[in-house]
Amino acid sequence: MPNYSEYEQKAIQIALSAMRQVLSNDNAMNSPEEVKKYLTLKLAAEPDEWFAVMFLTNQHHLISFEKLFRGTVNASHVHIRVIARMALELNAAALILAHNHPSGIAEPSSADQRITASIKDALQVFDIRVLDHFIVAPGQSCSFAERGLL
Repeated sequence: MPNYSEYEQKAIQIALSAMRQVLSNDNAMNSPEEVKKYLTLKLAAEPDEWFAVMFLTNQHHLISFEKLFRGTVNASHVHIRVIARMALELNAAALILAHNHPSGIAEPSSADQRITASIKDALQVFDIRVLDHFIVAPGQSCSFAERGLL
């Protein structure tokens, strides 16, 4: 974790553990705010861009959160086949995409919208739903579903 004291790191780990419990219960995906908080803790402070995926069961319980692609300060290269392979290996029925913007601005770019559409289209072949795509930055986040971009 970047530049956090030992106590701050421990507090973040405890918060992440508690949030994982919340995200694993029956109401987890009924609360976009809880998902935003979890993703913000996992990604917002990263100095480089990371593209991550939350793999979910058919009932939208969290199977696994995976940081899959690391980029530079303003981009990461996403391989759809890697996402599809991992979703199939985990027997995921749905997923939530996420990435951070180290710039501090959680606004989707046209490239963000294109990769989201490409992933969604590719995974439909396997009957895997893309529920949302979140962009997180310190102090702010953006949900594609809430903005009608999905």
